[in-house]
Amino acid sequence: MTESEKIAHKNGLKLAAQQVIEQRIAAAKKLIDNAQEAANSEEKSSVGDKYETARAMNQLEKEMHSKQLAQQIRELALLHEVKTEVIYTVANMGACIECANLTFFIAAGLGKQTIGGKQIIFLSPQAPLARLLQNKKAGESFVFNGKDTVIETVY
Repeated sequence: MTESEKIAHKNGLKLAAQQVIEQRIAAAKKLIDNAQEAANSEEKSSVGDKYETARAMNQLEKEMHSKQLAQQIRELALLHEVKTEVIYTVANMGACIECANLTFFIAAGLGKQTIGGKQIIFLSPQAPLARLLQNKKAGESFVFNGKDTVIETVY
């Protein structure tokens, strides 16, 4: 893979991650709106406790989705800081790490995603595995899922 192909590949991974996060943000906003709508549409019944309980449950749901939304917005902001135009020789934020049958991209904590028919593990820079990989070079190894894994390429 040439240097420009590596940069193009990382740009594609970053774009795919951005799309996933933006979808999650849109979904969280929709769930917040739905919870608010449900709370607003609750009619006061003759049994006041039932009404108050339903409103409280809707409020809790709204708060939960608001926290998820805030987390996704932070994740997107962190992703925007990732420099994909740099070819790295050691694993760190913005690096793509290829092993025999695994590829890691340290940019955003999205877990395993299929991009272009290939499984990519997206790691947050703060993730324990990303910290384990930190500053490792091609030829070095680490333990992943109980198996010794050798890094073939870092870029």
